[in-house]
Amino acid sequence: MSVTTYEATVENGQIKLLHAPRLPEKTRVYVIVPDVQIPPPIKIGSPHLVHPEQFSHFVKEVIEESDDAGIR
Repeated sequence: MSVTTYEATVENGQIKLLHAPRLPEKTRVYVIVPDVQIPPPIKIGSPHLVHPEQFSHFVKEVIEESDDAGIR
């Protein structure tokens, strides 16, 4: 397998070759991006208890109210 290198830039999300060669259709190409810092994806963790034994502090209590809440 022989390798030829072409310089390119990215414009509006598309790769633009500086000196466009004539390549046959369906030619397989490889893109190597040097020295680019891509930030890692943001990770949002789900909340958890530091001390699982405190679970009982967060049990919900359901209190039913009458139809008349006392608003007049």
